[in-house]
Order: sequence, then structure tokens, then C-alpha cells
Amino acid sequence: MFTGIVEEVGRVASAGRSSGSVVLTVEASVVTEGTRIGDSISVSGACLTVTGVTPKSLTFTAVAETLRRTTLADVRPGVLVNLERAMAANGRLGGHFVQGHVDGIGAVLGVRTEGNSRVVTVAVDDELSSFLVEKGSVAVDGVSLTIASLRGSAFSVAVIPHTLENTTLGSLGLGDLVNVETDIIGRYVAKFLRAEPEGLSEELLRRAGFA
Repeated sequence: MFTGIVEEVGRVASAGRSSGSVVLTVEASVVTEGTRIGDSISVSGACLTVTGVTPKSLTFTAVAETLRRTTLADVRPGVLVNLERAMAANGRLGGHFVQGHVDGIGAVLGVRTEGNSRVVTVAVDDELSSFLVEKGSVAVDGVSLTIASLRGSAFSVAVIPHTLENTTLGSLGLGDLVNVETDIIGRYVAKFLRAEPEGLSEELLRRAGFA
């Protein structure tokens, strides 16, 4: 579990492709502290398992499912990525509950300056947009943000100067692709409301308050 508060921006040193997966080595210095093989790290929003660690780098293997759902399929040396270690049980939840299970890829439709902040608009598919709520939470490339507005299958977020300076969001431009994870609470609520209790007895439904 993560919080969407990026600890460090790392640089991809290598990205080797083999048997439908990608082995990534990312240069970093902050998130390597205390990290061991087998730990989970959010890499631009995707939860990856550490398979190798040095004081200045981390290595991961992104498998086919991860590559299908995230922008890591096109990652290459030199690309910057947002990094966050998994939240400790006694840590502070500064953002929101982020699983690192990316729902899909969004495309940047627009970026405009508003005061000293920047408003970024991202388009997603209709299924993903159904889980978005105005003033609700969303993770974009692993960054916890509040949805400022919704229009069709696009949402806008206001990004403060600190986030622009300390994450990859400051370099986003028109047409860039980003990893999007919707709020887990919203996903569970939506699934509950859409569920059809077929096969359940009338008595069981009555006891549960559905009949």
C-alpha cells in the first residue's frame, strides 16, 4: 500500500526486454535506504517488486500484465519515474490509499497555468471514468491528486508548485501518456452497487437487508 506522496524522482538506467517482460534498473538514492530484495516500490504508480538493490539503484521486473496496463511498456533509458516506498504500518497517510494497481493509461488533453499552479486535464476510457468523482482522489503516475472537475471521460487536477518541482508531473505536455489509478473505495462501492445477487436465497437476501 502506498500514499501517493512521491519520495524521489529516479532515472531509468536500463530497460532490457525478454520473454514478454521488461527488466528495469532505476537510479535512485532516497528510496534505496532500508530497501531489500522482495520489497514493493511504486514506480510511476505501478507496484513493482525489488529484485536487485545497490546504494544507488533498484532493479525490477515488469511482467506482461503490468506492461499491458501501464506506460512501462514503452519505458527506455533516461526516462524519469516517480518513486515511493510502501507505507509503513505506523506511517502517516499523507495522500490517499494507493495500491499501485494501475487501472489504465490516460492521455494528457491539456495543460494550463493557473496562478502558481498548473491544471492538467487527462482523458481516460469510459469504464475507468465511471469510477472518478469530483473532489475525489486519483493517482496520476503514482501522485495522489484531487479531481477538480469532470467532463465526459476526462478529468482535471490542479497541481501545486511543490508537486510540479518534485515529481514528473512538472514536465507533462499535450499527448503524454500517464498511469491512472482510481480510488479503491470508489471501486468497491461501484462493484457493490452493480452486483446482481443471483443464486442467493430469498431468506439470505432478506437477512442481509436486500429483500
